[in-house]
Amino acid sequence: MSVTAFAIALFAATPLAGAPAAHLNDPELAVKPLAAGRAEQALAKLQKASAADPQDPAVLINLGIAYAHAGDEDSARNAFEAALASKDVVELDTADGTATDSRRLARKAIKMLERGEFRAPVMRGDQLTLRD
Repeated sequence: MSVTAFAIALFAATPLAGAPAAHLNDPELAVKPLAAGRAEQALAKLQKASAADPQDPAVLINLGIAYAHAGDEDSARNAFEAALASKDVVELDTADGTATDSRRLARKAIKMLERGEFRAPVMRGDQLTLRD
């Protein structure tokens, strides 16, 4: 799954037993700026959402993605681990049409972070073109 697909996967969340539904008031959870590569804009929105509900796993996962896109892997890991440790669990619809719970998705995000999948690809010389 590409990083963009992973980011836009998190727009639809359904609370599971005992989970709050506060993030459902903003169903996009900064998906548009994340998908467009505007990590700083997404961070601003998600930091406000996280301040309002610091235990919301859907917000925390998207916050982690935004931090990862911005190159702050330590903050990304902290956000993913907070989502994993959250007492709340939500079911999240993914871009490929599947649904998964927030803890499973947080574990997947941590593994992606460890493999460097959120980093921008390094361009090789043979991938570049020159114009006269």
